[in-house]
Amino acid sequence: MTIRVGVVGASGISGGELIRLVSQHPDLELSYLGGNSSVGRRPSQLHPGLRLDLGLTIEAVDAEVIAGRCDVVLLATPAPVSAGLAALLADRVGCVIDLSGAFRIRDQRLHGQWYPKVERGAELADRFVYGVPELLGDELLGAALISLPGCYATAITLGLAPLTLGLGLHLSTVVVDGKSGSSGGGLQLRVADLHPFRNGAIAPYAPTGHRHAAEVSDFLERSKPGSVGSLTMSAYGVSHVRGLLASAYVFTDEKVDARDLQRAYLRFYKGKRFVRVRRHDETLIPVPDPQAVLGSNFCDVTVLDDADGARIVVLAALDNLVKGAAGQAIQVLNRRYGLPEETGLTMQPVMPA
Repeated sequence: MTIRVGVVGASGISGGELIRLVSQHPDLELSYLGGNSSVGRRPSQLHPGLRLDLGLTIEAVDAEVIAGRCDVVLLATPAPVSAGLAALLADRVGCVIDLSGAFRIRDQRLHGQWYPKVERGAELADRFVYGVPELLGDELLGAALISLPGCYATAITLGLAPLTLGLGLHLSTVVVDGKSGSSGGGLQLRVADLHPFRNGAIAPYAPTGHRHAAEVSDFLERSKPGSVGSLTMSAYGVSHVRGLLASAYVFTDEKVDARDLQRAYLRFYKGKRFVRVRRHDETLIPVPDPQAVLGSNFCDVTVLDDADGARIVVLAALDNLVKGAAGQAIQVLNRRYGLPEETGLTMQPVMPA
């Protein structure tokens, strides 16, 4: 079975990563590349690492053309653009996978708070499946509309899920500290992202709130048996290009000792190829560390019992361009079409990087 794949937003960083992964997948055929400012250019002109001649150039985005040439389309476009394209392509393409935040938050009020410029129909939003394959694998089978989680949201959700969905705990308070590389900001030109300012920096770009925290809260609110009372987040930009680390400090009145926590995480992710439950002291460097997952589709998760602080500490690291974006899109696509989840995603991390 060959699945024809289109990538819209092919000139961006996530678009380039999608092209890289689709082109090496044994069951996928890259059949369409859509963009705006880069129409007529070859992928190799835009993404220096892609020297392979794919026989394609960037085309103006046309829903008719996409519907005729693609079985699945991957939207690596800004949220307002994705919202409009999804409305045009729903029911015309076998599967639409959106990498933006247009449909991540189901609750309309919460969506309006965090994405005030993204207009969407409530009926269309309700049709989207939230694409965390480790947690919603069966719902992805045959799904026509899939919204990919944000990179931070992926790390946080995978980190907390064994506590809420596995142990059924009520987490009264969760405080997340997130640190991400510059590629998380895409290709927008901002003075704060210029090398003289970004290099060596720890920049608190969202110290009092982040929409990915709202996204996680929205998802966990709809998921049982556990619950989360308050989930807040501070986000910092660091001088890495790829990779992020989400540190969640969890407070709960329910008692779980360190051994039971470790067992719960190992049990919850047993057989889940891309989540690696780790002890923080098992390697030469403490993990999870984003360096230890770069270039791969892995999310490394560690859980620790801080008895003195009366809290649980959960650490989750991933490559924001792979497991946090393009790699997870391929994993979701595999699941949707009944392929083994690891197909086209067997690359190991590159370290040192």
